[in-house]
Amino acid sequence: QELKEKMDELLPLIPVLEQYKTDAKLITQFKEEIRNLSTVLTGIQEEIGAYDYEELHQRVLSLETRLRDCMKKLTCGKLMKITGPVTVKISGTRFGAWMTDPLASEKNNRVWYMDSYTNNKIVREYKSIADFVSGAESRTYNLPFKWAGTNHVVYNGSLYFNKYQSNIIIKYSFDTGRVLAQRSLEYAGFHNVYPYTWGGFSDIDLMADEIGLWAVYATNQNAGNIVISQLNQDTLEVLKSWSTGYPKRSAGESFMICGTLYVTNSHLTGAKVYYSYSTKTSTYEYTDIPFHNQYFHISMLDYNARDRALYAWNNGHQVLFNVTLFHVIKTEDDT
Repeated sequence: QELKEKMDELLPLIPVLEQYKTDAKLITQFKEEIRNLSTVLTGIQEEIGAYDYEELHQRVLSLETRLRDCMKKLTCGKLMKITGPVTVKISGTRFGAWMTDPLASEKNNRVWYMDSYTNNKIVREYKSIADFVSGAESRTYNLPFKWAGTNHVVYNGSLYFNKYQSNIIIKYSFDTGRVLAQRSLEYAGFHNVYPYTWGGFSDIDLMADEIGLWAVYATNQNAGNIVISQLNQDTLEVLKSWSTGYPKRSAGESFMICGTLYVTNSHLTGAKVYYSYSTKTSTYEYTDIPFHNQYFHISMLDYNARDRALYAWNNGHQVLFNVTLFHVIKTEDDT
């Protein structure tokens, strides 16, 4: 059963690899090995004892390592498609946030859960997705300040959130239970001056991607349009900012992938990724990437670079979306 579950985890990686035709021979070989192992696993109940468990287990681990090494060769990519969602759990109020740490090790799968968009300071921690689903809390944290909105992020062991009724960003350490840094985000609107379309004090959106830590907000100086700022994760200092022409109050939600901001046009049914802005080229484009808003009201949508998935809070449902990126393959010949 353990081996079957491991195989189930590996199988979804194959469609990703098939997108890249530059190494068709290797992909074919991987597919054949998967088929062979699957056949062995299917027949193992009938012929128990005919195969050495340890040898079979090592073959599975070796294949997993090779597949993940191949995945690591993928560079940053452009969003092409969003599929899902997969409903992980139904809990909490209509609004909230849940997340994992994109910089955590592969064995560290802690989940953090923050219900509601205001009037709360309690963060609940779970050791794994399975514990989160079953409700087996491992720890709770009582933050020193209430948060505003649902657009928090856990990054490298710390929680970053917007302090209630202010444009102050807080960096809170889960390990020490202390505030490591706090800084005002200059000119950023707050307390429903420039929220997303659903309101909820969602003026300041903190997020992380392959490049680092970001804040997305709006200012009077930019006529209420979205401003993107890259932040120093230690001091919260703004390293660089980009002013876009997209009205913050017309955005349903947004998320960063590989330094590009993707903006949805609504939080309700029929929402799609409608606009993107590249911080690398300081250019924008209008897009048309639909996704299934299954429960009709999204109040949190964040990309996790480790999982290459979107975490969402959809009307009291905690869901995951898969993303398909257009990649460039890195080879050993690249300089």
